[in-house]
Amino acid sequence: MTSLRNNKINRRRLLGLAAVALAAPSVVRAEVIRRNISSFRVHEWQDHFDTLGKGIIISDTETRALQHWTADGSMRIYPTSVPLTDELTKRGYTEVVEKRKNPSWAPTPSMRERNPEWPARVEGGDPANPLGTRALYLSWQYYRIHGTQDTRKIGRRSSNGCIGLFNEQVEELYERVPVGTQVKLI
Repeated sequence: MTSLRNNKINRRRLLGLAAVALAAPSVVRAEVIRRNISSFRVHEWQDHFDTLGKGIIISDTETRALQHWTADGSMRIYPTSVPLTDELTKRGYTEVVEKRKNPSWAPTPSMRERNPEWPARVEGGDPANPLGTRALYLSWQYYRIHGTQDTRKIGRRSSNGCIGLFNEQVEELYERVPVGTQVKLI
């Protein structure tokens, strides 16, 4: 009788341990999600601009999120990639001065210095093109908000200065953003 009771206790312990082991991945996932949400911050455009004008983009390099407001005040949020280092990060006010579908890409002079093996130019539509399917050109030379073929970059410090989005999302943003949209990188 005693060995039967010990068997039941051992089985219960074993089943309990198995349940904990199976549940552990979801506990870990829940913790990761909680950390991501707690670091996310929504900005109010009024804290940065006087009027909506043609629209506003605020890209937060700390939370790696871009918010876009249209002229009528509707807002959408997109996850982004951000520059690798603070030295590559330009912050402040600018605006969208040009938009291109399937833009070609050429490394900047400083990129060529750091990476002389890079090609001098990659044509638009090429899967190796780091600008993806759309680009919003800013008034700052060499800075863009653009798509990326490499989806692993989104949510990370991975760019040489630009703000990157998933291609599907930059295509949506491209349609919503007119030239003249105000931009602030913080």
